[in-house]
Amino acid sequence: MKNCQNKWVRAAIPALLLHFSIGTVYCWSIFSQEIADYIGFSKGATEWAFSFAIFFLGMSAAFMGNIVEKDIHKSSLIATITFSLGMAGTGFFIYYGGNHQGSVLALIGIYVFYGFIMGIGLGTGYLSPVKTLMLWFQDKKGLATGLAVAGFGGAKAIASPIMQALLNNLGEGGIYKMFFILAVVYFVMMFIGHLLLAKPEGWHEPQKKEKGQGIMDVLKTRPISNYVGIWLMFYINITCGLALISQEKMIVKCIGLAGVVGMISTVTAIFNAGGRLGFSAWADHMKDRNTVYKLIFILSIAFTGLVMLTGGIKNGEGNTLLMILVLCLLFMVNAGYGGGFSNVPTLLSDHYGMGSISAIHGITLSAWAFAGLTGNQVASLIVSHTGSYFEDAHGNLINPVGYQNVLYFTIVLYIIALLLSLFLVKPSEVAKK
Repeated sequence: MKNCQNKWVRAAIPALLLHFSIGTVYCWSIFSQEIADYIGFSKGATEWAFSFAIFFLGMSAAFMGNIVEKDIHKSSLIATITFSLGMAGTGFFIYYGGNHQGSVLALIGIYVFYGFIMGIGLGTGYLSPVKTLMLWFQDKKGLATGLAVAGFGGAKAIASPIMQALLNNLGEGGIYKMFFILAVVYFVMMFIGHLLLAKPEGWHEPQKKEKGQGIMDVLKTRPISNYVGIWLMFYINITCGLALISQEKMIVKCIGLAGVVGMISTVTAIFNAGGRLGFSAWADHMKDRNTVYKLIFILSIAFTGLVMLTGGIKNGEGNTLLMILVLCLLFMVNAGYGGGFSNVPTLLSDHYGMGSISAIHGITLSAWAFAGLTGNQVASLIVSHTGSYFEDAHGNLINPVGYQNVLYFTIVLYIIALLLSLFLVKPSEVAKK
């Protein structure tokens, strides 16, 4: 009983505290316009803060993987301090920008604190509990990592209404006050998670056997093309997910559901979190975890193809069947996006063992960094340069043809990812047993 209790107290609960905190980075759209208006810049200028946050999340995970490997207490403390400091610093520069409208210093300060400093907290906070969970739940590794990563995905659904309520009730300067409040709340949550997080007793013994083996040595235990395939699969899945998720609200408006955009956004966030938990738990019962990626890509191709063939986004308004089809595509992409995240650490552990998993997982998260700079930007480019904008009956400026054309980009990438999954990523030794 004590052992069972320790699994939750020493791994699952602290992982959720850390991931529920850092996952609120996806709430950016809730307050990005308010920041832009308050400091006197365009929304496009402030949007780079979010892109930088995702980029430095991936890059800090790649470079901090060895620190996480050696000392989860140090890495979780770094995550706690940098994430909270990033929040507080962002609040300060929003306050400064409010008093100095159009100040470049305020904009750069937001880039540095929300993008760079908070990005370090995101990367180290994301990595810190993952290996610990797999060590405590060795018989259900997918379920355990899925639970934590679902916390990252589900944070948006929980935090968004809270943030909106704070913005509505804090009065003048509510945007920077909200950041100060959240900095304190998340510091407390993450610090408790940091104090609780611990690996099972005795794990240091097997670690010593693999000491001295570099990351490249571990990766070369299998054909290097195998790892390249995993990295590219992960990169493509995130790129496609971001491309569609970034246009999600406008797509929903195009099919005549402008009045329930907020509700649908919450539902897609639930699918995102559910995909993280569901696909990873399902993978625990599969001989080869790569099968999950094959399923994600096949389903994504099928739904994307159906919406393309029917012109669902262009013709969805007033057609219930096409509305449902487009919503199913958004739900599937969100679920597959989340499932791709939660299955990466367990897939890597099956292929390369547990000895250096934090470092290898960290390097693999660099795919997230580059996808964060390409997915939504490519989608925006396609929408901006194809089709044409017009006002719908509710006064929304929409470009149905542009959003429809994004699907040509994503389906090609999904097909490439499926081919990589089928032919480049070979079955692991665990799968062969």
